[in-house]
Amino acid sequence: MNTIALIPLFPLLSATLLIMSAGRMPRHIAATIGAGSVGLSAICVALLAKDFLADGQVLELTLWTWMSVGDFAPRIAFYIDGLTIVMMSVITGVGFLIHLYSIEFMWEDESICRYFTYMDLFVAAMLLLVMADNLLLLYLGWEGVGVCSYLLVGFWYKDPANGAAARKAFIVTRIGDTAMALGLFLLLTELGTLDIQPMMIAANSQWQTGDALPILATALLLGGAVGKSAQLPLHTWLPDAMAGPTPVSALIHAATMVTAGVYLIARTYGLFLLAPPTMEAVAWIGLATLLIAGFTALAQNDIKRILAYSTISQIGYMFLALGVGAFASGIFHLMTHAFFKALLFLAAGAVIHCLHHEHNIFRMGGLRTRLPIVFLSFFIGSAALAALPFTSGFYSKDAILLSAWALEDIGPWLWAGGLLGALLTSIYSFRLVFIVFFGEAKTEPDRQPGWKMAGPLLLLCLLSLVGGWFALPLAGVFPAAAEHTVNHAVEWISIGTPLLGLLLAYLMFLGGQLSVDKMVASSGARALRDFWFSGWRIDQLYDVLWVTPYKKISYWMRNEPVDAIYNSIVAANQWAHHRLLVLQNGELRWYATTMVVGLILLLAVMLRNAP
Repeated sequence: MNTIALIPLFPLLSATLLIMSAGRMPRHIAATIGAGSVGLSAICVALLAKDFLADGQVLELTLWTWMSVGDFAPRIAFYIDGLTIVMMSVITGVGFLIHLYSIEFMWEDESICRYFTYMDLFVAAMLLLVMADNLLLLYLGWEGVGVCSYLLVGFWYKDPANGAAARKAFIVTRIGDTAMALGLFLLLTELGTLDIQPMMIAANSQWQTGDALPILATALLLGGAVGKSAQLPLHTWLPDAMAGPTPVSALIHAATMVTAGVYLIARTYGLFLLAPPTMEAVAWIGLATLLIAGFTALAQNDIKRILAYSTISQIGYMFLALGVGAFASGIFHLMTHAFFKALLFLAAGAVIHCLHHEHNIFRMGGLRTRLPIVFLSFFIGSAALAALPFTSGFYSKDAILLSAWALEDIGPWLWAGGLLGALLTSIYSFRLVFIVFFGEAKTEPDRQPGWKMAGPLLLLCLLSLVGGWFALPLAGVFPAAAEHTVNHAVEWISIGTPLLGLLLAYLMFLGGQLSVDKMVASSGARALRDFWFSGWRIDQLYDVLWVTPYKKISYWMRNEPVDAIYNSIVAANQWAHHRLLVLQNGELRWYATTMVVGLILLLAVMLRNAP
């Protein structure tokens, strides 16, 4: 039981020590403490997982009562079941590999101590989020993750563009967080508790399936999940979040922040099952997001933005799984995605690190022989992302598509949309591989990745290949899935679609049998490509609807009447101050005279009022 408390404590203590050093700690000590603390947490998680797999007993640990207001007494307490074990394993395991990689990637940065402070605080907040036994403590970790993302996205704050990206991430996710907070107020008011397990029991006893209250409550929770997991319509912050260091992108996209919304829906599945319209909305939001992000990724030139839109798309698959009730499949894809997306981001970081910080894929090429380990990593990661057979992504994505097909009424439509998304994923994944690693070299690397980079890459390669073989300890966490008979033709189509995408990518970007230039030769095709490149102009739409009007209103209201009233009070005080200054002349006789006059006036007033 003591092991449970140590899991978030190690990175929290590390962040505290690094903060107290005020950036003066030697970089090798800061790196050792920063990465080592997450490694210790990973060891604790492994020991805890070993015991859990042996007996399957759910563990609960209460450290203290957080506050007590009437009947409301939330605790600092942890709840450990199979879902928690999976999430903690991903956060600490993948997180440690990213930290180890970061030592080499950030070694020359003068703010490496500050970097590991933020990273450890990020991991601690995410662990708190997934381990919490009540929604209030979960919300504390939820907001902590948001603050740390702001600090990490804007890590290189001297560039104004990075600060703007950090503010955008913070503000856009706050929209969803506000909806989630309203959902917590509603749940507390109606059910009397925010403890997750008692709350779901109370909901099932007080509410009927399809009632207005569970639909409203889950819709508000969905708002929070949409913001944090970068789904439509609050997805626009994630591509701009690439402004941070590449290991930060790997941590946000693979192991922590964007998976928080998926975890929230999975953890409160009992509420969502009472709200079928919200469940259907989750599925359609996921499908729309994965398709829009897939088309957008096809048109991007920046290696990190391609992967960013890929993350948005893959989280869409997880939402699709949750929406059709395949909760275990959604968490399975969350885990496999953590493996191959961390691999792809770290491999992209190695390319950028070795190519003079170049991001444009059309200025690369020929890196297959120049960076062989990075090429192997990118190829395996892209194969898993595209869900090619026998990779980890194949098993998890195939399970989602088959679950969608089995759903009545809308199931075939969701399956067809997910299949189109799989085709797009395969095309843009191998477009990236063929352009960056094949053809003529346009930029020569000036270094090779060291073992701190290569080691995590190779281990993530292995996990991206065999991660689909893992049996997740989710029995008893979610309701057992109904058995469905799926047509074998559907299975073969699901398997063959990514292979078709690989073939098309080869013909377009390596073999040359299909000319991309001819495809976009017409003005209509170029306009469509530009439309996708802009992210379907959703950012521009938000600028017109919200950002520009808000800035104009702020400009108009800078001299509003209320400010004039307060400013006049300040001016009056300043005037009186300057008038009274003449009394402070330094002459003792003047001070004595004014004291006597004041005393006489005081006595006169007192005698006048005497009976």
